[in-house]
Amino acid sequence: MERREATPAEARAVANPLRLRIIRLCNRQARTNRELADELGRDPGTVLHHVKVLVGTGFLDPQPVRKGVKGALEKPYLSTGKSWRLHFPVAEADEHPWYDASLEAFRDELYAAGPSAMYDGARFDLLLDDDSAAEFAARITEVVEEFIEREDPGGRWYGAFWGVHRMAGEGGPRQHRLSGPPDAPEAGGDADTDAPA
Repeated sequence: MERREATPAEARAVANPLRLRIIRLCNRQARTNRELADELGRDPGTVLHHVKVLVGTGFLDPQPVRKGVKGALEKPYLSTGKSWRLHFPVAEADEHPWYDASLEAFRDELYAAGPSAMYDGARFDLLLDDDSAAEFAARITEVVEEFIEREDPGGRWYGAFWGVHRMAGEGGPRQHRLSGPPDAPEAGGDADTDAPA
């Protein structure tokens, strides 16, 4: 899927972890401001402010007014899917507001789901040139898009986050191997010649 670059207003709108969580919650089903506030444990007035920002920038779509359980009229909101179709460039000043908000939202969603919610995860480093890094990102994106389109009957919702970043410091070859035994010391030599006898 081709993504267009987010406008400054769009980038500002989603550079907030609470707004990202609102988008995620409204992706599953239309929710009212009260339902969102209850789910997020936040004041309804605060949530409404964020909802209005998301509506104004096209991330949420107001649905027809409906009657609530007590007969009061309420307005639900549904995600438009717009956030998935945008690219959020890194600011030149080494500021990463969208990435910071995404990491915080992921952490908050994980903590809210409870200690047994984590299904799988990994952290690792890669030694890649620019072309290989672009290929890696493109292939991961293809897999993510494939599974986003899949909706298994009777399935449950999972949250996920992925990102690729350059490491701090200089490059250079890996000093150990991820598979196989470490190199054995030369015959007749010790692995650590400085080790006390």
